[in-house]
Amino acid sequence: MEKNTLKQIQNLANDIYKKILEEKPPELVMPLRSLSNVVYNEKDGYFELAGKYKKRTLTANTAKTFAQTLRLLDLSKELIKTNDIATKREAYYVSKNWGEARFKEQPESDAVMDDVEAMLEVNREQLGFLPEEKGGDIAGEITVIETDPETGEEIKHDCTKFVSGAYSIPSQVEDLKFETKANLVIAIETAGMFQRLVKHKFWKKHKAILISMGGVPTRATRRFIRRLSDEMKLPVYVFTDGDPYGWLNIYRTLKVGSGNAAHINKYFCVPKAKFFGITAQDIEKYSLPTHPLKDVDIKRIQDGLKNDPFVLKHTSWQKELKKLMKMKKRAEQQALAKHGLNFVISDYLPEKINDPKSWLP
Repeated sequence: MEKNTLKQIQNLANDIYKKILEEKPPELVMPLRSLSNVVYNEKDGYFELAGKYKKRTLTANTAKTFAQTLRLLDLSKELIKTNDIATKREAYYVSKNWGEARFKEQPESDAVMDDVEAMLEVNREQLGFLPEEKGGDIAGEITVIETDPETGEEIKHDCTKFVSGAYSIPSQVEDLKFETKANLVIAIETAGMFQRLVKHKFWKKHKAILISMGGVPTRATRRFIRRLSDEMKLPVYVFTDGDPYGWLNIYRTLKVGSGNAAHINKYFCVPKAKFFGITAQDIEKYSLPTHPLKDVDIKRIQDGLKNDPFVLKHTSWQKELKKLMKMKKRAEQQALAKHGLNFVISDYLPEKINDPKSWLP
């Protein structure tokens, strides 16, 4: 995989060099990264590029960004050749040695890195760049097996054996192996809810793997869950708050990906995931305490109903969003504590597991 990425970088550099020798303005071509450039095919199960591209031609106005792109590609080439890595933050600071091509702020660096990733249609880990954010936590019926790169020895992490804490998903998960007799995976939005389920060993009674997403899951977390879905043939259920952010940012990103990363969604999304977190119906059924929708929530609902290919494909999600808009309310996972701290363990989740009709696609 790394050799293929290195070859792509070299081919791109050769094309630019050839254009310069021919006294023609070199170009960088990359797909547009937005919802306007994705299509959702339910059969494939994830957002794919719709075929719109943008060109970055070397001109006086684009010289700096063009140079930054090439310098970042050069850094990636060196990382791959030396089998090294750099965090996104480190890549930003490396640029301080690039003279006029240096990045002023990290968001500028991140945007160019995203362009490079999309241009080559690889993920940033293949380029040698790692995210700063921590992966998710795991507990329950699974043993994760890592291989020591120096000795070749297999190191097993039995996720049923943690007294406190959990196994943390590393930034690169392709080389991991799994042993499990689990029946299902539950991906959980908040760390607090994850800790409650772990504390009372919810995983033991239901032979489950529990994964804390900590908000929108990292790519490593999504890839880890995808591998459990594909390789272990495990059903994946997602438990989030009952609000537009939990539904359209956390769940939808896990299931079908995002417009910004449409070039690599096929690797990181979990098309077979099902939603059984807090729904609008749950708010009424369980008389949950609520908070009013914020302006940002209303805008998110409106954008989803108008522009989101995933929402437009599923009438059940359209109904949920419209119902929430009409209610003008949202509810958190923790609102279930109204009926007792462990109501989520004794009643709510078991009812969800046993009632497929309550799940959302």
